[in-house]
Amino acid sequence: MSEKMHNESSQGGEQLHGSMPALVLGAIGVVFGDIGTSPLYTMQEVFLPEYGLKPMHSTVLGVLSLITWSLITVVAVKYVSLVMRADNRGEGGIMALMTMAQRAVGGSTRMRRLVMLMALLGAALFFGDGVITPSISVLSAVEGLEVVAPHLQHWVVPLAVVVLLGLFWLQRHGTAKVGALFGPICVLWFLALAVIGVWNIIQAPEVLAALNPIYAIDFFKVHGVIAFIALGAVVLCVTGAEALYTDMGHFGRSPIRTAWFGFVMPALLLNYYGQGGLLLNHPEAIGNPFYHAVPDWARYPMIGLATAAAVIASQAVISGAFSVTRQAIQLGFVPRMQVVHTSREAIGHIFLPFVNRMLMVAVILTVVFFGSSKALGGAYGIAVTGTMAIDTLLVMTVAKRLWNWNWLVVIPVGLILLTVDLSFFGANTLKIPDGGWFPLAMGMCLFAVMTTWRRGRELVVREIKQGGLALEPFIENIAEHPPTRVPGTAIFLTANQNSVPHALLHNLKHNKVLHERNVLLTAETLETPVADAEERIEIDTLEGEFYRITLRFGFAEDPNIPLALAQCGRRGVHFDMMDTTFFLSRETIVADSRRPGMALWRDKIFAFLSRNALPATAFFQIPGNRLIELGAQVEI
Repeated sequence: MSEKMHNESSQGGEQLHGSMPALVLGAIGVVFGDIGTSPLYTMQEVFLPEYGLKPMHSTVLGVLSLITWSLITVVAVKYVSLVMRADNRGEGGIMALMTMAQRAVGGSTRMRRLVMLMALLGAALFFGDGVITPSISVLSAVEGLEVVAPHLQHWVVPLAVVVLLGLFWLQRHGTAKVGALFGPICVLWFLALAVIGVWNIIQAPEVLAALNPIYAIDFFKVHGVIAFIALGAVVLCVTGAEALYTDMGHFGRSPIRTAWFGFVMPALLLNYYGQGGLLLNHPEAIGNPFYHAVPDWARYPMIGLATAAAVIASQAVISGAFSVTRQAIQLGFVPRMQVVHTSREAIGHIFLPFVNRMLMVAVILTVVFFGSSKALGGAYGIAVTGTMAIDTLLVMTVAKRLWNWNWLVVIPVGLILLTVDLSFFGANTLKIPDGGWFPLAMGMCLFAVMTTWRRGRELVVREIKQGGLALEPFIENIAEHPPTRVPGTAIFLTANQNSVPHALLHNLKHNKVLHERNVLLTAETLETPVADAEERIEIDTLEGEFYRITLRFGFAEDPNIPLALAQCGRRGVHFDMMDTTFFLSRETIVADSRRPGMALWRDKIFAFLSRNALPATAFFQIPGNRLIELGAQVEI
């Protein structure tokens, strides 16, 4: 079983550059920022007055035991050991997992659609979490000022906004450079967490007993419903686990695993236990156990280091958002937009200006609106736990259908992981009135946009196919009544190679000529990150110097049509770009309530998105001086 799993997940290899130490350092600087700043607010959130929990011996050990086994179960076992095996030729994230699950269910249209909808919902919730994470991380760090200088409390929100503006400005420099900058800072952060934890554990070594899961069980026996509600705060210790998988394409599976087991997880556990030891000796420190665990002389430096770490925490979800959006664009769930490559060596290092701007605006508005990490605590958790449950369902589908796991393994493993995920999700649903509605609302809006764009493109393609002339009879008619032929090659981009493109008909009707060689070109996106050489190009030669060419690109590639056409020479079809003209129909979408398809409001959203999408010519890197665009009106 494990051999099959390895063969499947390793297919294509991780196309990464750099030594293992450099990749581990980069991963620490980008991937673990989110989960690495959880100690700033997790214990504080668990012991909020509304939960009614007091920092007594049994309660503190019970909470620590829950945190310990949550990190082990959710992060170490589920994500690092299991989910990260589902690397789609080196790429991770829910979109990459979706394509694997769709391959796993085979040709079943209903199952493929169900997998797609689950993945889109998970991706939408991930973006909702991507807005909350930078907000709560930076606010929690800057709120250390309230501990050392209460009179500066009114500066917390303005300082948080300034820090976040700087973070989003840094994104244009790329993941590699940001990771190199953040890596050493993050290493220092985790070392500080560990040292502070050890210092406080020495003061109360009995806290180490919480490693025994019996304390977590006793916690539920004693506190009952309150313990279940407290899970909504305990889950904060594992937020960021999804980012580990999403950012896998940036650094690779092995560096992330090495960093987690060898450095990050021990540092986190030591700090949580240190906070627990502090509460056993000083229950009054519950207002902010993280900063109270720090010696007085080190608090100001720690605020600075925590703020830097919070910026890094935000980096993990921002990088993940770029990766997921890029995959969603290629798979046809999001309108085309500009993708900037920030590294010459690694394809996964990208920057999306539009996504960066939208995240920046949403995060800053969130900070201003909620105003404190305590207020944001109610909003945090529900989105990420929903995504975690969806990840479990998808990876179990892959395990059964692609890795050929036995049902006797799939069912118990799936039930255990789902029980944990749904327990966390159920506890967080109680926080919906207190802010949990916020990421859910954002997620539902994004889910509506993605499903609308996908369905709208399907309707447009259907309309184009229904309105076209059959290609073979047209070619036969051309042979019988040949028009004037002009030198050169005409390439017509089309979604339907069995009908005559509108652009070809317009050219023939208005210019009364046909080129010497005519190519019907279709670009397809595969369910793998990178297309193999043998599947990249498919050429079908027709009568009368007509050709059908299909170019296939992976969902992690930038489709470069001129470059791909240059490779057609190996297949006997040569292209001279100076003698080639591209013809493209630019569709103008008209929303019509009388036509079946989507509701009118969705038609209007799709029309708006279509008008503002990056032109196909720029997306496919077609030179503007070799292009003729012809308008076409499509009613949906």
